[in-house]
Amino acid sequence: MSPSVRASVDTDPVNNEKNIAVVDGASDVVELSRAEHAKLLRKLDWHLLPFVSLLYLLSFLDRSNVGNAKVAGMSTDLHLVGLRYNTAAAVFFILYSFAEVPSNIILKLFRPSRWIPAIMVAWGLVMTLMCLVNTYQGLLAARVVLGLAEAGLFPGVTYYISLWYPRADRATRIAIFFSAATVAGAFGGILAYAIEKMEGIGGLHGWQWIFCLEGLATMIIAFAAFFFMHDYPETASFLTETERRNIVGLLKNDSQNLATHYDFQFVLQALKDYKTYVQIGIYIGLLVPVYAIALFSPTIINELGFSAANAQLLSVPPFVAGCVFTILVGIYSDIHKLRGPYVIAGAFVSLVGYIVLYTQTSPGASYAGAVLAAVGVFPTIAVDLAWAGSNAGGDMKRGVVIAMVIGIGNLGGICSSFIYLDPPRFHVGHGTIMGWLSLSILLSAFAMWDYNRINKQKEEQCRESGITEDHKDEFREMGDESPLFRYTL
Repeated sequence: MSPSVRASVDTDPVNNEKNIAVVDGASDVVELSRAEHAKLLRKLDWHLLPFVSLLYLLSFLDRSNVGNAKVAGMSTDLHLVGLRYNTAAAVFFILYSFAEVPSNIILKLFRPSRWIPAIMVAWGLVMTLMCLVNTYQGLLAARVVLGLAEAGLFPGVTYYISLWYPRADRATRIAIFFSAATVAGAFGGILAYAIEKMEGIGGLHGWQWIFCLEGLATMIIAFAAFFFMHDYPETASFLTETERRNIVGLLKNDSQNLATHYDFQFVLQALKDYKTYVQIGIYIGLLVPVYAIALFSPTIINELGFSAANAQLLSVPPFVAGCVFTILVGIYSDIHKLRGPYVIAGAFVSLVGYIVLYTQTSPGASYAGAVLAAVGVFPTIAVDLAWAGSNAGGDMKRGVVIAMVIGIGNLGGICSSFIYLDPPRFHVGHGTIMGWLSLSILLSAFAMWDYNRINKQKEEQCRESGITEDHKDEFREMGDESPLFRYTL
């Protein structure tokens, strides 16, 4: 029988020398120094993050390339007059939003290395076949099915990361993973610029080749994912037995040994918790500008007076800057073990960018505002998802909360699709996003206050009732309602 594992980590970000993990075996105690702890996490990073980041890059590329296709001539060829393009962008989010909770439950019941590649094959096939679309109605149908097929990837991988890393180390990893979206935005512009040159080859327009080639790339990587994805730390072949005990011990201690199995009561815990809906409000306020940038940045830049080809290329720098700051903010959020202040600061920077876009008329100043908007809001997504996931206790509740936040939050994509209606200044769009960002700032401030209030109540309860970590098994199925669970601010 394997020895029981207990791990503890000093969360003081300053005192690095004394930050150790302790693994108690049947007859020995192994001390894991802070350097060894970091080395173990780096090993996880190298084996997990590059591949899942590539998966999300392809996902975001495939859902947002409709913006590049529009500028590349799809709008003319499919007669996307009036609100037709906006509708085509919006219908993606209908089934996408409602399929995310069931998808994360399935992920928990089955193996990640089977479920995630399977949905990739499905959406890659849909994307590839979109090159055959030649009517507006066909585009709508394809976008609806694409949304359903892609639904499980982002919440699934976010949940997957939470099954490998302690709470204090997740923001950096989610930031690296999410930065693939910003790379996709930058790469998508460059790729679209090049693929447009294939106009007429094989009887297809340049924008049809965008769909075809990007879909084929997704399918190739999806088949590789069946062989390269690892499921859980307990079964990972790249870990030694000692490393496996260490990481499993860290995760058990980090979760206060809360339940990891499936039970419908944990789904209900997520559904009934008001804090879930506060996080949904924060996330939707951040996601509306993210999708607006992804779907409309080429159009916005085009309306500033740049040519369509140059608009594709000029849409790259905001995403590159967003990528860099996403990773940097994630790292510092983990170092300081804080989430709310970074969400508020990022939303405020993006708000300033949209104020510039709203008030300035010169192309140079407006373009600077677009860069500022991306730099501010992109980093907040990873930090907020780390925040929402870290404050949901127990594997199943965490999976459902993450899926609810991402799923319901993605309905904001419908809003993003219908607010950029008044070129060239787009006052309605910019003004609407300013309102959403303000909502995220206010709800984040409330969440920080509320989490701090509840933490103090739990500390008082533990003192008065003499509750210590020795009692944690008594609260195994209580999730974050356990008196021993502490919320991250």
